[in-house]
Amino acid sequence: MTDQITVTGAIGGDPRHTVTPAGLPITNFRLASTRRYFDRATGQWTDGETNWYTVSTFRQLAVNAAESLRKGQRVVVHGRVRVRQWQTSEKSGLAIEIEADSVGHDLAWGTSEYTKSAAARASASSDDPSTDAVPTEAALAADAWATPGAGWVLSGDGSASDVPLRDADEALEEHVADDVRA
Repeated sequence: MTDQITVTGAIGGDPRHTVTPAGLPITNFRLASTRRYFDRATGQWTDGETNWYTVSTFRQLAVNAAESLRKGQRVVVHGRVRVRQWQTSEKSGLAIEIEADSVGHDLAWGTSEYTKSAAARASASSDDPSTDAVPTEAALAADAWATPGAGWVLSGDGSASDVPLRDADEALEEHVADDVRA
């Protein structure tokens, strides 16, 4: 899988974090990306159609995503895209999935505080003062982007109940197969 994509949008629901029996962390979330355009007839910005993506993260990125991301937050996602057909007893359709290489808050919409993960701090040099920069509870409370649920409000619940998510075992099998092919 080599098709790369970068998408900006709002997280549609709180990310779902699981760990496979083999110990692989996986975090999934739905991402809503809405095109905005200036309507010259009305003189106002207007929302176009919304595209929904299922984003999957693995390993340390999955752990960091589960700890950092909440419903409604604006993010930038970069990764490999896959179009998958799905079918239930009542419906069928296409799901657009992104296996993320990187995920971050979209700073065009707010501010964010960067904190190295425990694993990154452990591997960093103790002489580097930036590794000690951990925000205080007061700083986090004052920052709307650090508060779960704060920020962007979506009109839908983002659950995308029509599109079934892959289970952790299926995602793991595809992820391992992609790593072997790479």
